[in-house]
Amino acid sequence: MLKLLLLALLIGASASVGFAQENGKAHQPTLTPQTSGTTQLLIAVSPVNSQVVWAAGTGGTYVLTTDGGETWTAAVVPGAESLQFRDVYGVSDKIAYLLSIGSNTTDFRIYKTVDGGATWAIQFTNTFANAFYDCFAFWTPIRGIAHSDSVNGVFPEIRTKDGMTWHSIAANMPPALPGEASFAASGTCTATEGEQNAWIATGGSTIARILATRDGGNTWNAYDTPLVSSPSAGGISVAFRDGRHGILGGGDLSSNTSADAATSDDGGQTWTLTNAPPTPGAIFCLAYVSGNRQPFDELFHHEYDRTVVVTAETQPNFTSGSAAWTPDEGRTWFELPTVSGYWAVAFANPKAGWFVGNNGQILKISF
Repeated sequence: MLKLLLLALLIGASASVGFAQENGKAHQPTLTPQTSGTTQLLIAVSPVNSQVVWAAGTGGTYVLTTDGGETWTAAVVPGAESLQFRDVYGVSDKIAYLLSIGSNTTDFRIYKTVDGGATWAIQFTNTFANAFYDCFAFWTPIRGIAHSDSVNGVFPEIRTKDGMTWHSIAANMPPALPGEASFAASGTCTATEGEQNAWIATGGSTIARILATRDGGNTWNAYDTPLVSSPSAGGISVAFRDGRHGILGGGDLSSNTSADAATSDDGGQTWTLTNAPPTPGAIFCLAYVSGNRQPFDELFHHEYDRTVVVTAETQPNFTSGSAAWTPDEGRTWFELPTVSGYWAVAFANPKAGWFVGNNGQILKISF
């Protein structure tokens, strides 16, 4: 009975959503400002579902909602007041991970809470000189990887299989190109899908590449992409909607006029440039609107499978970053002209997505 009721509700929701385009015109999403409870810069966001969302940023700050953003609670992780949280992964209203950076080698840390933020345990503290951990991504609540820029031709990657301890898998990684690095990209330089697939976007060298694994990080391949690459440019943000189809965004972070994107339909082995995104500055963060699929979501999500929202960085310091969206993975684009100063975007489903950014701004986006 419950299953039939859920299906009926979702059929009704799907019918009310409407298609992204009708008669050649776009149906712009609904944008609803929310109050975070902090003025700290919020860098990364992780929806668990349509009600539970974690975000985090500067000053050791994180925020949490359990009612879809009607109310947010802001707090600071003790001992992390001088750190920035560049990535966050929410598991539930009680469990979440945070990835920090700072000015010292040991400021690159992974924190975890299992009690909704009442206490935080440090699971990993970097001791590898010159490592810079940009982002992490998880297959399950206890299986994930964290990615660092290369050091002396090696990527000092780490992995957890139990949600508690992290171990080096640097020996599994392909050799790095000279200067090859990633851009933290609000935690979106690394993406996971399914039980074993993961992709890492790189730049900083002569070629922008994708590092890909099909076996949970045991082995990796490196694939060239057509995105511009230089010490300030490359692949920046990556997402996959299934094991074969994905999108990569990037550009030159030193320029306010350079943005590019490419798609793959073979798991990241080859890439084709999309039409140019209508954003000044490089794409800094992108996300599929379909979000994390839940039971019975096929009816709800199907029409939005190829819909992607992007944020773009403009210099200096992303003070006026723009945003745009595409219903077809980059063939056509639509600006979001009122969205400015947001760093990250992520979705639970097409009705429940969130931008986070400067001065603690949070903006709910619903298609």
